[in-house]
Amino acid sequence: MNHVDQHRQPEILTSSYGDVNGDGIVDVVYLTGVKSMDPTSPYMQQITLHVQDGATNKVHTIALNEDGNSGYNPTLFLGDFTGDGIQDILISIDSGGSGAFTYDYVYSFVHNEAKKLFDFDQFNKENQYTVTYMDFFKVNVHSPATGKSYLLDISDRGAEYLSQIYYQNGKLKQTITGMADGVSGFYPVDLDRDGVYEIQAYQQISGLYHADAFGYIINTLKWDGQKFSIWQQWFALYGQ
Repeated sequence: MNHVDQHRQPEILTSSYGDVNGDGIVDVVYLTGVKSMDPTSPYMQQITLHVQDGATNKVHTIALNEDGNSGYNPTLFLGDFTGDGIQDILISIDSGGSGAFTYDYVYSFVHNEAKKLFDFDQFNKENQYTVTYMDFFKVNVHSPATGKSYLLDISDRGAEYLSQIYYQNGKLKQTITGMADGVSGFYPVDLDRDGVYEIQAYQQISGLYHADAFGYIINTLKWDGQKFSIWQQWFALYGQ
């Protein structure tokens, strides 16, 4: 490593303006990051959240998870997610991995105290799915978190694909399970148009391999006073 690389300086990646501490004065919210060794690469490391208090100009620095503070296209969104009338901070970062995961956070900053309201790691642990191939060209996707199941018809997947899994009579050759990803899309929405935002979190559901994608579980999350809980859950199926 040469001398220059050791002293790569953090730079401001994106910024947004809004009252996030609740004192009625606009604050500056921004993300900094350090470029990777290749200066032409858009990959950023050590992405960090900062809030500059509009009243005092004091800067507060909030570290993100170590396993979720590098990637591409870090973005900020300010909006009220809790219903207290004060803007909260939503952060999304593209991991850039093959799974196209996102690293997602929601922070409140009332009274200049950072409180993490949403953490992608915790959400991914709590929202896993079983993907089970059934006889007669069906796949069952089950969400333990909500108790809901979704039955997919894969009979149009093509003879070559289906013959790996099924006998000609439609029975399974062996037990086969698919896979479910962590969050790969994280969007603020206001479905009931009351000025308080909900979040839609997308998780890809796949079959034999990652590119063998069936569609997405979409959870709409609403703040319940303590945490973001699942308000609505859908399965979005790719058409043929």
